[in-house]
Amino acid sequence: MPLHRFTFIGQGVYTLPEASRLTGIPGRRIRRWMEGYAYTRRGTRRESTPVIRPRFGRDVGELSLSFADLVEVRFLDAFLNRGVSFRAIRIAAERAQDLLSMSHPFSSHRFKTDGKDILAEIVRPGRDPELLNLIHNQYELRRVVLPLLHAGLDFDHASESAARWWPRGRRVGIVLDPLRSFGSPIIASAGVRTSILAASAAVDGDALAARLFSVRVNDVRRAVAYEAQPTQ
Repeated sequence: MPLHRFTFIGQGVYTLPEASRLTGIPGRRIRRWMEGYAYTRRGTRRESTPVIRPRFGRDVGELSLSFADLVEVRFLDAFLNRGVSFRAIRIAAERAQDLLSMSHPFSSHRFKTDGKDILAEIVRPGRDPELLNLIHNQYELRRVVLPLLHAGLDFDHASESAARWWPRGRRVGIVLDPLRSFGSPIIASAGVRTSILAASAAVDGDALAARLFSVRVNDVRRAVAYEAQPTQ
């Protein structure tokens, strides 16, 4: 049964193209993680199941991501880009979901503070070489990549989940908050979508757009710059 719009309140909702644009991750990669895919190996058709447990999927007619899905794909992409195999990522994600009893474990506050021990626990059962590779890569991830990914996140300490994402850092003042404007990028101080400000500036100019939406001219310029190059 299709979901109603109110179902998205507090969840955030993004189409696949929007998610790709916001994260800089190819849409085909996100789609595979969300829906799985079929492939042929040695003449046999096989199915690769989803890595992420999506909140919405295609319940609205097209593949859609929640804010939690959006944050999670950033972390999975970081693992993949550091040479961790897709198989290792899949196993680690499944075991982390069970271990932490969370649908999106890598974007949780528990993974932020205790990622090394969590990954070690994931590896122990089978001592799989590819999972050991995950541990080896984890040092670089923890030292270099994860601080960058976590730096723009605010966490809800009650749920231990990511609550807001500041894709350009807090000083820029642009935030994705699932409790505001369905998670669309907004000027945090005013709650106005960056896409609306950028569109207005293109027609009316920065100064008039600022007056129309009761924001600072600098906010308009930041919105225009963000929409011109929105990927992380």
